[in-house]
Amino acid sequence: MVSFAAPTRTHAACALTALLALGAGSCAGTRASDAGGAERAPAGTGAVRELAEGEQGFALVVGKLLTVNDNDDVFEPGMLVVRGATIDYVGPVIELPAGYERVDALECFAAPGMIDLHSHVQSGGFGDLNDMVIALNPEYRSSPTVVPGNASVRRACAGGVTTLFGIPGSGTNNGGFGVLYKTRWDASYEDCVLADPGGMKVAQAYNPERGADLGATRAGMAWNLERANKLALAANRDGRDVFALRNLQKVLARELPLLIHTAGSDACHTTISMWGERYPVRAVLSHGCFDGWRVAPYAARVGMPVNLGPRTFDWRSSMEGQIIGTPQRYEAAGAALISVNTDAPVMPQEELFLQGAMGARLGANSYTMLKACTLNPARSFGLDDRLGSLAPGKHADIVLWRGAPLDPRGRVDFVWIEGRLEYDRERDGQRF
Repeated sequence: MVSFAAPTRTHAACALTALLALGAGSCAGTRASDAGGAERAPAGTGAVRELAEGEQGFALVVGKLLTVNDNDDVFEPGMLVVRGATIDYVGPVIELPAGYERVDALECFAAPGMIDLHSHVQSGGFGDLNDMVIALNPEYRSSPTVVPGNASVRRACAGGVTTLFGIPGSGTNNGGFGVLYKTRWDASYEDCVLADPGGMKVAQAYNPERGADLGATRAGMAWNLERANKLALAANRDGRDVFALRNLQKVLARELPLLIHTAGSDACHTTISMWGERYPVRAVLSHGCFDGWRVAPYAARVGMPVNLGPRTFDWRSSMEGQIIGTPQRYEAAGAALISVNTDAPVMPQEELFLQGAMGARLGANSYTMLKACTLNPARSFGLDDRLGSLAPGKHADIVLWRGAPLDPRGRVDFVWIEGRLEYDRERDGQRF
């Protein structure tokens, strides 16, 4: 069971202290006090329009609506109106024009679909791209390994995870480029893929360390990456399109994001120094575990987003034997954007919510951990205009939870992806 600590904002704190019981009061749906001291309820956003001929729309009425938007608005009860593949309205319950289907689920929480930026289940197992011969593979892509709707993807959907960044393995320093895709059950490649390439994968510690060449040491790996960056920057400066470096050139031009597998304080420091200061790209530090939390203040100062997991704690670095919650240390340091990952199938993809729950259990703010599974990974990869929160104009990626989203005792009852019902627990059965 997660004990929810109070966030800074009054309305978010009020909402999350009531997350574990729908009948725990009417504080959700409030904001910070006005100048006069009176609390005011948040207004709905968007508008419900008449359906044109041939259009489809539906409304969800739930006991608690966790928007995870910029205002941290929570509505109790709340209504979401979906028109086609996007959200049209979020707010208090209102009258609907003719033609909309209304779904009443007052026993449920509604929350945004979760997002995992570090996943390897696109092929359905350990069959992702993971070259172990050439140290740098910036021309590789994981797109040929994608098997839409495989069993792992279906379980992810049933766990409330709607978007994944499917990436190559960490056998080399630059493993290539990953694919951003939705966890649809029955879909073609074109139907589920958001972006190909969706971003670059780099590994700077542990896994890619190798013998017989410069990759035998971390200094040698850093030299390799520096050399590749300099070649790509020179190509950008000269206006040359180098096939093997084409996507790395885009990363250095800030056109594509970068996810970096790194762990331990020494490797994390190298990562932040290289990709946050010398090459200020759209980088996200992924893993950050073991004693990587020791450089959390450095990550916060540089403003590098962090994507923590699959280990969310460290018990080796404290002389007192203390179990240290990794997300809590990054949060306390003021890290810009904290998200969590499963590194699936290292941890089951459907247990992304549990990563957030463990972060909260070990001291991080519970609302921060809810954002760590939703809005923060979207922002880290520049997807927050479409994903990560429930707001008008965004993709209708919606999860109905029976119980609080970070409570291990709860379950997912329904999942919509872009307005289409992908998972129905009663229809499809409990998947895990």
